[in-house]
Amino acid sequence: MSYRFPTIVPTLVLAVLLAGCHNAKALLPPNLRAPSEDTGNAMKLAREQLLHASPCCSSFADFSYQARLPWQPEKFTLGNGSMVANLNGTHSYFLAFRLPTDGKLPYRIAFKSELNGRWLHASYLFAPTVVLLDEGFQPIASQDIELCEHMGWGDETTGAFGQFKVDNKQARYLLVYSSADQQSGKTYWEQSPASFSASTAATIQMNSAGSFSIPHGPDGTLWVGMMNKTYASAVDKAICNKPEQGDGLLQTLRTSLPLPWSGGTDSSKPR
Repeated sequence: MSYRFPTIVPTLVLAVLLAGCHNAKALLPPNLRAPSEDTGNAMKLAREQLLHASPCCSSFADFSYQARLPWQPEKFTLGNGSMVANLNGTHSYFLAFRLPTDGKLPYRIAFKSELNGRWLHASYLFAPTVVLLDEGFQPIASQDIELCEHMGWGDETTGAFGQFKVDNKQARYLLVYSSADQQSGKTYWEQSPASFSASTAATIQMNSAGSFSIPHGPDGTLWVGMMNKTYASAVDKAICNKPEQGDGLLQTLRTSLPLPWSGGTDSSKPR
């Protein structure tokens, strides 16, 4: 009788180990791997694609405003294959909407831009610009939307949030694109391990410490629609800039609640 198991088992173990060497990177959790993307290269390629795209529209009357503004934020993907406008000499992907005529003024339009990339250091945002138009396609107002970061308990409340108020009864149409200033700008982004939710797939795959400025890019995912409670809460709690440094918790407490030894009262005087 021949016993081959002692020879076969080490061979199999060696084969598994060798295969593991080649797949070690795949076995590491995403947030422990080195970034595979270069945000500079990704944006450069996206900018080149946008620059060489043929614009469909160059004046406000050229756009089609058949789509009605969603009653709550909806997801739109802007990028290669999307229609391109040339406004003020700048190419941009865009969205065009017909505004509700029965909406009670004023009302707010919500925006959320998602990080374009798996890693925080290799991501960028599509930063929107809005133009409000009357029934003759004449601009009433224009604004670069300020984006502010909010890290919620799920994907719906995580991203870069912004808002725009409509308070003009002549408003009929809304154009959303990204101006030259927006495409060259940045958004403040604050991260810490405490900010992360295990249920948030978009955030679990990023570096988890420090504060950053996320560059704006030419394409990405944008949520647009009438403001709802979920987005309103995220907008109100969002972080737009680095907080000012205070004097510390103890000093704040001493100022707010004077203690006998802090000079708030004179304990040497008889009571």
